[in-house]
Amino acid sequence: MSEDTVKLVLASASPRRIALLEQAGLVPDLIFPVDVDEEPRRREAPRILAGRLARDKADAAAASPAVRALGRNVFIVAADTTVAVGRRNVGKSDDVDFAIDALKLLSGRMHRVYTGVCVITPKGRHLLRVVETRVRFKRLTREDIETYIKSDEWRGKAGCYAIQGRAEAFVRAIGGTYSNVVGLPLFETVSMLQGSGYPVYYRWSQQLEV
Repeated sequence: MSEDTVKLVLASASPRRIALLEQAGLVPDLIFPVDVDEEPRRREAPRILAGRLARDKADAAAASPAVRALGRNVFIVAADTTVAVGRRNVGKSDDVDFAIDALKLLSGRMHRVYTGVCVITPKGRHLLRVVETRVRFKRLTREDIETYIKSDEWRGKAGCYAIQGRAEAFVRAIGGTYSNVVGLPLFETVSMLQGSGYPVYYRWSQQLEV
């Protein structure tokens, strides 16, 4: 497998995941968002949900004609992030009342952020990791919540907040990987790619030569 023929597909349109991959020196050859049913199954734990959806997204991308057209030397990366308080999944929404309730739930307490990352190798092997980060919010005032809602940063975000924006001011403590909360744990993602044969250092050197 020639390093020049290897392709990287990111099965997501998330600007955060694109930026994180590029931050790690890995520029996708194709950004291919997929649409899968993200509704949790009955009694499905948030950790399990994150892993299942990451795999579903990777499989959906692998089955698409656009990805198959890239040839045989294709690595696919897909991810899904969930926020949980206990076993309760705090999902994403564009509904203001839902977001207010979510922020009230997270206020003054610790929650867990799970990101599932699935890599499909050119040989069709699936690698899956679910990474956990613990985040504790300060006690949010009514003004905190009302002004944050006006920012619209929460729309479409797991847990109805974006740590890379204004919501970082709510964080009292964090245990684990910051990039995991943003949406893609870089250490685990790069390690999985490198361990499965993706030419990480070759891609880095290509960028340095530009």
